[in-house]
Amino acid sequence: MTFEPRYVVQALPFLIRGARLTLEVSLFAIALGLVVGVLLTIIRQSRIKPLEAAASIYISLMRGTPLFIQILIVYFGLSEIGVDLPRFLAGVIALSLNSGAYITEMIRGGLTAIPPGQRDAAKALGMPNRYLWGHILLPQVLFLIMPPLTIEFTGLLKASALLSVIGVVELTRTSQEIIIGTFRPVELWLTAATFYFVMCFVLGAVARRFERVAAAYRA
Repeated sequence: MTFEPRYVVQALPFLIRGARLTLEVSLFAIALGLVVGVLLTIIRQSRIKPLEAAASIYISLMRGTPLFIQILIVYFGLSEIGVDLPRFLAGVIALSLNSGAYITEMIRGGLTAIPPGQRDAAKALGMPNRYLWGHILLPQVLFLIMPPLTIEFTGLLKASALLSVIGVVELTRTSQEIIIGTFRPVELWLTAATFYFVMCFVLGAVARRFERVAAAYRA
């Protein structure tokens, strides 16, 4: 089978639409994953044993089970108890809940690099926890974990392809539907792979740029 560029040209408008949806679901999931990661970190640092235990169990479950199954549970499992979520929202929630567990571990590692004297000084001054986390700890730890965070974000973008299983018409699902009609898998999958590569490359470049700006600002 020879490579036929005309099939790629015909599919481009649909693939671009699918890539746009992939970016949207990934960016929402990235933002919510950060929120989940920060909240879980604060819970684990709260020294309230039941909450710490619940957070640890949650993190172990998210990291120890396949994301594919987590997506199915969020979409199909919740519908069984009367919670019918739109496919897009279910996909965002599943990705963010999974990513949040990994981000929590990154933040935990980043906190060990911050001198404990900073926290002790803030407590000695009577600083509320919200200011301690919002103005002292989180800005530093997010800068420290930027490299692994970038890897997590690009991995999340690629993992969004799994949402095709619940009918989210992102880039992978769009490619599948076009292949069914054209019987040209080589052209479509190569083009889809190129789209994923470009999106991951741009996301990584933006993250590295942000890291350099943040480093210059700290200096």
